[in-house]
Amino acid sequence: MIVPSPSSRSRNRIIVSSWDLVWATASPPLALFVRDGAAPFHGDWAVAVYYCLFASAFALMSFFALRIQDGLLRNFSVQEFLSILEAVLFTELMTCGVLFSLTRMDGIPRSMPLIHAALLGAGLIGGRLFFRVILPDSAHEHQTKRERIVVIGASRFAFHFIQMLRAYAPPSHPVIAVLDQNPKMVGRAVADVQVMGMPHELDAIVTEFAIHGIHVDRVVVAGEASQLGEATSLEIERVCQERQILLQYLPRLVGITESREPELATASEHAQRPLSSYFWLKRWIDVLGAFALMVILSPVAVIAGFLVLLDVGAPVLFWQERLRWEGGPFLIYKFRTLRAPFDADGERLEASREPSAIGRFLRATRLDELPQLLNVLLGDMSLIGPRPLLPEDQPGNLADRLSVRPGLTGWAQVNGGKLVSKEEKEAFDTWYVRNASLRVDIYIALLTLKIVMTNQYAGQEATADTEQVRQKGVDILTSAQRKIAS
Repeated sequence: MIVPSPSSRSRNRIIVSSWDLVWATASPPLALFVRDGAAPFHGDWAVAVYYCLFASAFALMSFFALRIQDGLLRNFSVQEFLSILEAVLFTELMTCGVLFSLTRMDGIPRSMPLIHAALLGAGLIGGRLFFRVILPDSAHEHQTKRERIVVIGASRFAFHFIQMLRAYAPPSHPVIAVLDQNPKMVGRAVADVQVMGMPHELDAIVTEFAIHGIHVDRVVVAGEASQLGEATSLEIERVCQERQILLQYLPRLVGITESREPELATASEHAQRPLSSYFWLKRWIDVLGAFALMVILSPVAVIAGFLVLLDVGAPVLFWQERLRWEGGPFLIYKFRTLRAPFDADGERLEASREPSAIGRFLRATRLDELPQLLNVLLGDMSLIGPRPLLPEDQPGNLADRLSVRPGLTGWAQVNGGKLVSKEEKEAFDTWYVRNASLRVDIYIALLTLKIVMTNQYAGQEATADTEQVRQKGVDILTSAQRKIAS
């Protein structure tokens, strides 16, 4: 999984999967056949051939331009889902534009672009979902805790360090950001890792990553402390000490082999007891249920997204990294209900960090959780199960709750949700894992529907939720003030 991060440059590799190549070529004639049977091929067959050639060519061009050619089997994500929709739209616009200019689309039914778009999109997404459901995930991805690294110094030394980590320690040591003292370097990239700011902004950048559930484990300075200056060096040491981040200086490292021991239990440790055979059936229930809910609730999701756009602006989706089953990380998506704490220049905004009336409504009705239906469809989550938590909210015993997929709702959520303690959540989640069945899931689903419809915990949860958000805002402000004072 790649943490979303803008970059000033990227490499477009000329790679396309066999399935995408076959489907890009087969979908235009299939669309013609669905529309008119064999009729287009008995009439002016040249028009049908032109349509198929242009549609296939523009489909492949859009695949390369939007980089959907990677990750067919295991890396299908929300970003790729959106890229596929963009690629389908690009294909149809270019095909219709060129054919209309050349032939006015004579002989091509006006419904063809819609039929071809539906087939192309369904084939690309359906193929990925098929492999995602059928093929198991690689065990290697779940057995090692990913150690997030921030590199200070946009130099050739840093470039080779990042490249060596990619070559000899993938994917357990990703570099998520580079900082440099030269302000002109901000916005550029070193080995495809964005330069996000200057070294004295480390505290604010680490805070922003923490808001999204990304914990920085190590800061590596691509040089000696003397090269940073005394004030900057002391600030970096203070931030690392307060946040318990390992600080290292690249010249002092030998072989780039020093790392922390994984803190999370491995997949083999999670499997302390055999799970019920119901969990095999449960995955198919999740796929069918999530797909049905996405279709039924799509108008509601569009309205919720529009309200978010009016309330807090773009982007409408907020992501956080959470722990999935077997301990691997994944990105969980929600509709945004808070404004960003920092502006585009990294300066802290003074606006209130409390949810607005629209934000409180989306949280109370759970509509902000609707994007997670796509997480369920992709296999990262289940409709019902232990809620995925941030690293700092994890209970002491992870074995039970990480042995199953996390859920949109669960036994802890219908027994108090945010009103129960960490220990109580652990007990509720453990009970569910050991007693899960179709009857239990139906009961939890009905209780969830009752809570949403009657706002049973709305007042108490809203108060607890607002206080939690306010406290995080205070923590951010305190950290920023401490940085200015030092």
